[in-house]
Amino acid sequence: MEPIELRDLDAARYFLTEGLWLQRAVMPNPETVKPALEWAMEVAASGHPLPPVGFLGDLGHLAFGTEAEHRTKEALHIPGWPAALARMYEDHVLGKLYADSMFERAGNALQKYLDKDRIKGLAFVVNQIQTRANLPGVLLPPAVIRGLLTANRDEMLASAWERLMRDGPSKLLISMYEQLVAAGRRMTETLVKEDITALEDRSALGDMGQYVALRQIRQTTARLLSRLPERPVRPHPNRKEVPTRVHDEDQYPVGGYTSIATKGSIESLLQSQLAYIEDDEDEPDFFDVKYARDELFYYSRDENQFLRRRRAFVFVLQPDLVALRFKDAELPCQRIVLLQSMILAIVERLTEWLYADALRFEVLFVQDGDKKPLSDEATLMKLLLREPLERGHAVVEHIGDTAKMIDRLRKLSQNAQVHTFLAATEPLEWDLEEVVATEVIVDGPLPRIGDGSGIVYALDGEDAFDIWQETVLRILELWV
Repeated sequence: MEPIELRDLDAARYFLTEGLWLQRAVMPNPETVKPALEWAMEVAASGHPLPPVGFLGDLGHLAFGTEAEHRTKEALHIPGWPAALARMYEDHVLGKLYADSMFERAGNALQKYLDKDRIKGLAFVVNQIQTRANLPGVLLPPAVIRGLLTANRDEMLASAWERLMRDGPSKLLISMYEQLVAAGRRMTETLVKEDITALEDRSALGDMGQYVALRQIRQTTARLLSRLPERPVRPHPNRKEVPTRVHDEDQYPVGGYTSIATKGSIESLLQSQLAYIEDDEDEPDFFDVKYARDELFYYSRDENQFLRRRRAFVFVLQPDLVALRFKDAELPCQRIVLLQSMILAIVERLTEWLYADALRFEVLFVQDGDKKPLSDEATLMKLLLREPLERGHAVVEHIGDTAKMIDRLRKLSQNAQVHTFLAATEPLEWDLEEVVATEVIVDGPLPRIGDGSGIVYALDGEDAFDIWQETVLRILELWV
């Protein structure tokens, strides 16, 4: 929907002050004026169309959970404002925000922000809702809002109320609220998963280029995952197995004590039998006699043992992949975006399918001497893998050269089964007998796959994107 320009300063000022009285989630008062105008200032200053300030105030107070402080039993009656429109706005717009789980998650994420980040985050939410629902908005000079922020709030509200009593609400605001109601009826969810993730990892506060890249990677990942099976795939016939050492700490008993026995370790001894111990150290006591006769009682565990495998999945990206920042006509996005989406899709599926194993994911970017040509991609991967990184289950970092990378893989293979995703623009021969190596060669719009021997082959598919998806599926068949 094309925004409306308000070039007349008086008309812009009245649009703002009149809108303050149309807040329904909170009672309009001097305390609610400042935050509503600050939110409007952030939206207008960023160059986005400004929705009605009453709607913006309602959305902000609902997101931050502050509407309870100013809530009243009866809604304020606005002179000349259609009663039916007010009820429909509350039912179809505010009701939608109250019931929408995505908006609730966005509010939870925003409440963790501080100071100016809160305002920027809310402006991001407003812009995403406007774009998604095609909401109406106006373009006006930010200087008008700046002037109202320094004005007397009581006088501002009183002046706007007098004008409402005299002239009634403007046709512009009535029309915009009617469009808001119509948009509320059409919408199923106010936000999408990518918006919530951007708020939770704070990429919504970054520059627009980073946000667009992250959103594109997440959307492409979702598209790849939609074509993959939900259950674990069958292993590929040519799957390679590499034996690894199993340490004692990988095995541990399941559950608690199940019975009482006459054999066991001192740690599982029934504590009540310590009463048999006497102070006289020269003579054997009753505890010693029972110990010698194997008559002491111990807690006994279930003899079943649970083996938890240690598995490491390492994604190695060579510096020549900087050439993948290229958009092919037959692909929906750049090659480097598809490669990162492949990694993210594999990580998500492996996490779901191998939940009983001890998993570790590493994304290593090989440097070109002292240069880090893929530093931007490394930053994006840290944001995309934020949760496993915080849990200590993932690593994203640069590594000096290929020799250091090989040495790292060999150390990992000492106590874990290691699968390696080797991405480059040309086939390479790897001497890695201790790990399962899978090459992904991207020297064109279609990826090719190999086993590190220097021989690679392409998979079949209906279109270019389908071949990328088939590559992900083949890797999972070789790894699971």
